[in-house]
Amino acid sequence: MNKKLTEARRARIGVFGFFVLCGFVMGLWAAGLPSLDERLGLGAARLGSVLLLISAGALVSMLAAGPLVDRLSSRRVCWVAGPVSALALLGPALSTGYGMLAGLAVLFGLGLGVTEVAMNAHSVEVERRYGRPIISAFHGAWSLGGAAAGALTALALRAGADAQALLVAAAVVVPFLFLPAAALLLPDPPERPGPRPGPRRSGTVVGWWPLALLGLAAFAGHLAEGAAIDWAALHARWVLDADPAAAPLAYTIFAVAMTAVRLLGDPIRARLGSVRTIRLAGLLASCGYALVLVAPVTGGLATVCAWTGWALAGVGLATVVPVIFSAVGAAGGPVGKALALVTACGYTGLLAGPAILGYIAEASSLPVALIIPAVLSAVVALAGVPSIRALTAKTAPPAPERVPAGD
Repeated sequence: MNKKLTEARRARIGVFGFFVLCGFVMGLWAAGLPSLDERLGLGAARLGSVLLLISAGALVSMLAAGPLVDRLSSRRVCWVAGPVSALALLGPALSTGYGMLAGLAVLFGLGLGVTEVAMNAHSVEVERRYGRPIISAFHGAWSLGGAAAGALTALALRAGADAQALLVAAAVVVPFLFLPAAALLLPDPPERPGPRPGPRRSGTVVGWWPLALLGLAAFAGHLAEGAAIDWAALHARWVLDADPAAAPLAYTIFAVAMTAVRLLGDPIRARLGSVRTIRLAGLLASCGYALVLVAPVTGGLATVCAWTGWALAGVGLATVVPVIFSAVGAAGGPVGKALALVTACGYTGLLAGPAILGYIAEASSLPVALIIPAVLSAVVALAGVPSIRALTAKTAPPAPERVPAGD
């Protein structure tokens, strides 16, 4: 068997491992928040500040990780960043007060940001080797890792385990789980003799304007996703007057739809192409939000209408990130800096968007606030289509040794 094909297959398994483990780390953190809040007596304001500090650390490290990946290789950065991001869970787990937690939260965010950029950059490199779409399934695996962490935490707490001890144990064990995954990643290309050229600037492959539009599409898509994550259940409860036990199903439907399409979405993109996929993504997400917005006036069908809308939004938004990251890789050249910029734009929308919607909902109403993600869902297509066309215009034809479609 061709050596490059074997390396690609091994690397795909390794990248799956990284995405599952990173989702697991984030899931452990999220599932442990109630216990952390109770142990340290944080309250909503302090807890919000901690989350903001983690996000700030992640954004800073994402921008720094791009040039680092281009200079050192995504494989080398993954080797260090993955275990360190899991080990950083020790900070929140062992914090004895708000001040200590705030400082260590920044370190946790720094580790997460570098890992996000490095593993996504490597996923782009593996997809290049395959010569066909494979990135979407990685993001589905991230969601499964998070769900597994939440389920494990719930089962452990129900069995009487101490939440702090669980987080400490995970911070000690999970870093070692990254190592076999890292060992499977693509090897660095051999260095050529002679003077070593400096790293290429990934953003200059086809110009900065396509990357700017791609960043806008990432921001819009992530904000629409964040709106569903934080406000779907509240919309069901506050606007549709759903039963407290039924209201969370609105988010569950969105999450299940998104995860399923991410796990199965690569063949869809292979058939439709990236341009048509991003256009369809924006259209479906916009229609989904439209159904959510009109649900209150549909009478007895309000809940069904809203749930259908959240499902459509999940289906549409599921493919946005994989298509965008793949387009960065299709432009050619080192991907670290460009991917870091696009990732930071998306992360900003995911984190800042729901908070902004909260302020708007407070000043007017939640349905008025949800008009924003509905409009931005359309922006995903409007900004994504021309940028992806520009970035993929110079894509080289697939190499003859690309991995067969059955693998």
